[in-house]
Amino acid sequence: MRKNFKIILYFIIVLVIFIFFNNTTIFLDSGVVKPLLLAHRGLAQTFGMEGITNDTDTSKRIFPPEHNYLENTISSMEEAFNSGADMVELDVQRTKDDRLAVFHDHALQYRTDGNGRVRDFTMAELKKLDIGFGYTADGGKTFPFRGKGVGLMPSLDEVFSRFTSENLLLHVKSNDSTEGALLAKFLTSQPEERIKRIRVYGGDQPIKIISEKMPGLKAMSKNTLIKALSDYALIGWSGFVPVSCRGAWLHIPLKYAPYLWGWPAKFMKRMDSCGTEIVIVAGNGVFSEGFDTAEDIKKIPHGFSGYIWTNRIDRVGKAARANSNQ
Repeated sequence: MRKNFKIILYFIIVLVIFIFFNNTTIFLDSGVVKPLLLAHRGLAQTFGMEGITNDTDTSKRIFPPEHNYLENTISSMEEAFNSGADMVELDVQRTKDDRLAVFHDHALQYRTDGNGRVRDFTMAELKKLDIGFGYTADGGKTFPFRGKGVGLMPSLDEVFSRFTSENLLLHVKSNDSTEGALLAKFLTSQPEERIKRIRVYGGDQPIKIISEKMPGLKAMSKNTLIKALSDYALIGWSGFVPVSCRGAWLHIPLKYAPYLWGWPAKFMKRMDSCGTEIVIVAGNGVFSEGFDTAEDIKKIPHGFSGYIWTNRIDRVGKAARANSNQ
């Protein structure tokens, strides 16, 4: 009995030592890593996150504007790339005439002078709306962008015509499988070289359809993210990357990232080796918190080589390059 106990004890000790050395980054020289910046909705007006819910009208709580760009517009995406973004995220929604509009809210009455849902209007009708109509930083006393956003809601066709080789992250704003089918149809009409620079995320149902029709496209939903991280938690300590993590697109909240085996440098090397790309988001990742100041960028751990999610690419572009994980 005692002999068996010693064998089990030795086995446990050896296993613990193996897990430690297989996952520690203490002895790993990751070198200087160039950060990759992902601009959320291009260059947008930002707002306080206190007390925010899924139903919050964020256009009514923006900070005093520091620039004149409105989210999800061609000009905001252009400025984001000019400010150092390596990728731009944008929101897509189905229209009444089965086009894909680039706009965040399902309800038009928050940001625009329209009323109803995006999917209840044609793209031509949506073009007539003022997408800057509802923004206010002082509780409705003034509306600094009112009258300045008419015609600025782009279609996905327009975005792809303007940005022919840039990296884009498309966010499907619903859990409607027909929306996934519509986006898949659009993407399959694009050249293969263009698709290599496209990533997609969104509801479980549309992402399932997109992945079935385009198995080589890197796409993520809540289900695929949970599956990948759960599998990695179970066997990642061994250095083996589970199938659910391979060739994937994963958003990792900074709050939970330190619990990943080998975080950050060994984890990133494992993901890189199997063609998986990682985006790190601030906080717990629930409401698109970003690294939006120079101080925020300093929170990025040494050895992280993926994308950094930011809502203020104009602020952090230079800061991130200067920091370079020093």
